[in-house]
Amino acid sequence: MPSYTVTVATGSQWFAGTDDYVYLSLEGTAGCSERHLLDKPFYNDFERGAVDSYDVTVEEDLGEIQLIKIEKRKYWYQDDWYLKYITVKTPMGDYLEFPCYRWITDEKEVVLRDGRAKLPRDDKTQILKQHRRKELETRQKLYRWKEWHPGFPLSIDAHSHSDLPRDIQFDNEKGIDFILNYSKAMENLYVNRFMHMFQSSWSDFADFERIFVRISNTISEYVMQHWKEDFMFGYQFLNGCNPVLIRRCTEIPKKLPLTMDMVECSLERNLTLEEEVKQGNIFIVDYELLDGVDANKTDPCTIQYLAAPICLLYKNLENKIVPIAIQLGQKPGPDNPIFLPSDATYDWLLAKIWVRSSDFHIHQTVTHLLRTHLVSEVFSIAMFRQLPAVHPLFKLLVPHMRFTIAINTKAREQLICECGLFDKANATGGGGHVQMVQKAMKDLTYSSLCFPEEIKAKGMDSKEDIPYYYYRDDGIKVWEAIKSFAEDVIHIYYESDEVVCEDVELQAFIKDIYVYGMRGVKASGFPKVIKTREKLAEYLTVIIFTTSAQHAAVNFGQYDWCSWIPNAPPTMRRPPPTEKGTVTIEQIVESLPDRGRSCWHLGAVWALSQFQDNELFLGMYPDEHFVEKPVKEAMAKFRKNLDEIVSTITERNKNKKLPYYYLSPDRIPNSVAV
Repeated sequence: MPSYTVTVATGSQWFAGTDDYVYLSLEGTAGCSERHLLDKPFYNDFERGAVDSYDVTVEEDLGEIQLIKIEKRKYWYQDDWYLKYITVKTPMGDYLEFPCYRWITDEKEVVLRDGRAKLPRDDKTQILKQHRRKELETRQKLYRWKEWHPGFPLSIDAHSHSDLPRDIQFDNEKGIDFILNYSKAMENLYVNRFMHMFQSSWSDFADFERIFVRISNTISEYVMQHWKEDFMFGYQFLNGCNPVLIRRCTEIPKKLPLTMDMVECSLERNLTLEEEVKQGNIFIVDYELLDGVDANKTDPCTIQYLAAPICLLYKNLENKIVPIAIQLGQKPGPDNPIFLPSDATYDWLLAKIWVRSSDFHIHQTVTHLLRTHLVSEVFSIAMFRQLPAVHPLFKLLVPHMRFTIAINTKAREQLICECGLFDKANATGGGGHVQMVQKAMKDLTYSSLCFPEEIKAKGMDSKEDIPYYYYRDDGIKVWEAIKSFAEDVIHIYYESDEVVCEDVELQAFIKDIYVYGMRGVKASGFPKVIKTREKLAEYLTVIIFTTSAQHAAVNFGQYDWCSWIPNAPPTMRRPPPTEKGTVTIEQIVESLPDRGRSCWHLGAVWALSQFQDNELFLGMYPDEHFVEKPVKEAMAKFRKNLDEIVSTITERNKNKKLPYYYLSPDRIPNSVAV
C-alpha cells in the first residue's frame, strides 16, 4: 500500500503549539485519503518550534497531490496553533512543500495548496479554481474597508487589535501597547518623575538636559550641542528625520516679500537674489499646510499654538544649506515680519525654533502617519482581499505587510484617537492632526511615492549641486535594488505584457487600492489598471519601498533628532512673535513645552525609534512562501545587492560626526510595524 511521509512544522512564537486533536487528509488527481489523526492531547506533538513527521498509508496511489486538508478539534479549550508548513514525501520519493504560515484558531477545515506560485491562468482544474475563489471570498469577509475619518484613505474595519483576524495580530499584544511602552520608556529614561508636571516650565535651555543626559548617542548629543547653529538647522532638511520637504526654489513667492537688502549679507557669490535663484542656490520649505489648522485645546490650563512658516535657505560656498529668511505666517504684513540671520540673536533663534516645531508636526502627521503608515495599510488590505496565497505577488508582498494593519489599529485605539496619547503633548492633537491628513491627501499622488521621480520633481536630484543629501543617495540605491528584484520576480511569472493584462486578481488588487485607498480620486495619479511588466515592476517597487525604506527613513531617526526638545518642540505655549527686537531667553523658554509634555514627547520618540523584537530587515525572508529555485536565486541576488549598499554606506559613515544610516538595508525593517 502506498505510503506518504508527512512533516509538519510548528511556529516558534509563544503559544504557537497546540494540544488539540489534529487531523490531516491528502487530495490528489487520482483520489483522496481518509482523514488521519496526527496528534491528540498530551502526545507532545506540535509543540512550539517542533518539526514532527508521520507516515500516512493509503489504499491506492493518489496521483499528484494538489491539496492538503487540516482540521483541529479542541480538547478542552480553544488552543490556537501556528502552522508554518507541511512537506510531503510521495511514494516515488518526490518532495512537495505546502506553505501555511497562519494561525489555525477554530474548527474549520484549512486547505493548503503546494508552494509553487500560480497565476489564475495556470489553474486548469475545477478544484484548484474553486479553492482559489473560496479563499478570496473568505478573506473579503474578514478584511473589510472602513472610513475612519472623512477624506482619509480607507482602513481596516476593526475597533481594536483583538478584533483583527488572528493571522495579522501581533504575537504579543503587550509588546505594542503604546501606553505601556511610553510609560516604560519614560521610566527607562529616568524622566517619569517629571511626567505629571504639566504647566511647569523649564528654567533655561540647560534645564532640558535633566531629561536628556541620562541616555544619549552620537547624533542626539551632537544635536544638543549644535542645535542653535544655522548649519545644523539646514542640515536637518537634507538628512534629519523629515528630509522630504526641501525643494529648489525657482521663484520667490509673492507671499514672502523679500528684498535684496534683507539677504545681501547672507549671499556669498556677489550675485543678486534673483541671480542666486536662477543658479539654483536658493531652496524653500513652505509649511502652508498648517495654515488654519486648529491647535490643541484639550487642556484648558495650557493654550497651545501653531504656525505656518515659510523658510528660505541658501547653498553657501561650502555647499552647506543654511537659512537666510523665515516668515512665521503665510500672509505678509507688519505683524508678520521676515526674520533674518542678521537680527538679534534671540529673534532669529525663536524663528528657527518655530520652524522646527512646524516641521515636527508635518513629519509626524503627513510624512510618517499618512505617507507610510496609512498608505501601507491600504496596500496590505488590498493584498489580503484580492491576492490568494498561491499568487506570486502575494508571496512577494506579504513579508512587507507584516503587522502593519495591527500597528495602525493599535494607534487608532490608543495613540491618535480622541483623547489618545497624541493629545497629551502635541499642538496638533485634539483634532488638528485629522485636519492635516485631510488637507495633505491632495498631495498624496502616485508619482510622489516614486522615489526618484519625487526627488527630481523637487529639483533635488543633482549630486554635484547638492553633494551631502544622503537621504537621496541611499534612497535611490535601495529603490534600484528593490526594483531589480521586482523585475526578476515578474519575469519569472509574467512572460509578456499580455499576461499582466490578463491577470484578473492583479487588476482587482490595483483597483482596490485606487478605489478605496485613494478614494477614486483621479488626480492622485494612481493607476486603475496595469498593462505592462515595466509598470508592474514600478508599482511593486513603490509598495515595497514605501513599506520598508521610506518608513525607516522617517521613523527610526526620531530619537536622534527630536529628543533634544528645543530642536523639535511638539508644542509651543506662546504665540509666534509679531515684531522684532522683543524676544528674550525667558520668552523662548516659556514658549517651549512644559516639563510634563517634554517627558511624554521624549517617551514617544524613544519608543517609536526602537526596532521590534526579532525584527526582520530588508531581504530577510525566513517564511518560505516561494519554493521555486529561480525565485530563491532572485532573492539571493537581492540580498547581495543590499549587502553592497550596506558596505558603501558603512564606508562613507566612517569617522563622520553625523553618520547617516537610516537607509542602510541592515537597518530597514521589511514592514511598517512600529
